[in-house]
Amino acid sequence: MSNAQLPQMRLVEPNKTVRIGERKIVRIKRAQDIIETIAWSIVMAVLVMFLLDGGLKGITDIPSALGAISRITSLLGTALLLIQMLLIARIPWIDKFYGHDGATVTHKKLGKPVLYFISAHFLASLIQYAINDGKNVVDELFSLMSVQDLLLATIAFVLMLVVVVTSLNFARRAMSYESWFFVHLTAYISVAVAVPHIITTGSDVAGKPVQTIIWVALYLFVFLNVLWFRVIIPIRKSYRKQLVLAQSVRESSDTTSLYLTGKHLKKIEAVSGQFYFLRFMTPTQWWRPHPFSISAAPNGEYLRFTIGDRGDDTKLMQSLKPGTPVAIEGPYGLFTEERRTKEKVVLIASGIGIPPIRTLAESMAARPGDITVIYRVRNAEDASLLAEIREICKRRGFPLHVVEGPRGNKNSWLNADGSNNPDTARLTIMAPHVSEADVYICGPQVWTESVIKSVRKAGTPLDNIHSEEYAW
Repeated sequence: MSNAQLPQMRLVEPNKTVRIGERKIVRIKRAQDIIETIAWSIVMAVLVMFLLDGGLKGITDIPSALGAISRITSLLGTALLLIQMLLIARIPWIDKFYGHDGATVTHKKLGKPVLYFISAHFLASLIQYAINDGKNVVDELFSLMSVQDLLLATIAFVLMLVVVVTSLNFARRAMSYESWFFVHLTAYISVAVAVPHIITTGSDVAGKPVQTIIWVALYLFVFLNVLWFRVIIPIRKSYRKQLVLAQSVRESSDTTSLYLTGKHLKKIEAVSGQFYFLRFMTPTQWWRPHPFSISAAPNGEYLRFTIGDRGDDTKLMQSLKPGTPVAIEGPYGLFTEERRTKEKVVLIASGIGIPPIRTLAESMAARPGDITVIYRVRNAEDASLLAEIREICKRRGFPLHVVEGPRGNKNSWLNADGSNNPDTARLTIMAPHVSEADVYICGPQVWTESVIKSVRKAGTPLDNIHSEEYAW
């Protein structure tokens, strides 16, 4: 597109109807219960197989006790590790019920138990072998590493340590998303190189056909899900859509909208509020996916993403040349009207959190006054997509509150208005029906948590509060 062909703001027809009611929440929770029951059943099955195989009967001394510890921690750690990998693999049947951030939070929680189990397995095995061979642990370690499968297992353990340590909060805060992503690619490598020693030397698997079949099936299930949904589907989808960057449009001093065009865009799967992982196919960017919400409801003509300057990669993306090919993975996310259960809706955004809020305001089924929009900005003259959200609210009859300026105090998510009223009181003035509404919140994590506290104090049930971050 040339500048003369820059698309004017194109609004899609809003949804005509939407199914509301608490039954939606009940169905989702039932599905989650089924998934979690299956997951814990796998863990329990591992424990039962260990006990039925006489896991505790052979304990007669310290080495045999260490052997039992080594076996059970290996089995439990591996089972949890496979579950953990599924959670972070962006599998649609998981994303549908938990969302990307929900799955990622659970993935993080499993990180420490996995590390503890695998560390206990490694240390118990090493000490057991050292006692049996009459060696110190250092000599025994080098002796074991002369066996190829055990050498690979040791490498896998070290790689896993790196992954878990870089997942801890202090490490993640010090790392860019790009560095974190590169390090976490080693998680797949660590699992792959650990497999041979489980099959060939693991006393709970080696030489036991039933256990071998079960473990091979579990590994294949995880591997095929990752291969299909993380590799094959994105490649096929990107090849079919053949998306390219058509034009970049500056929206504010630190945000730019990227318009992508391609083939079969009328059949795009995304709905308002969802996001994609984008790979810009340049020599330095092609291997690094980045999550961005669509910033205009899918219209069959283009896909639009509005990107804020939040680091080296996002700065580079704002200066990409038209014609740059783009690979996509997704769509993902539960920040959609599908989660809506009430007639009234409050949409709250801050900064670069405006794209999904803007698309929801554009496409949600609603009568005038049903939806209230609150947009928190530093400076209204330099706020991304503000003109668009104003036009949408004007056309659809939605109250819009642009909250501009510095914070009222360090714990406030609102601006200083001179009233000294608490955030909850000001919120209920702007959105009197907030306690009986679905509330969608998108913005920086700390800010979002502050908004949620106000919304809860205003009386909104937790199940009616929807927020989603690009968790990593």
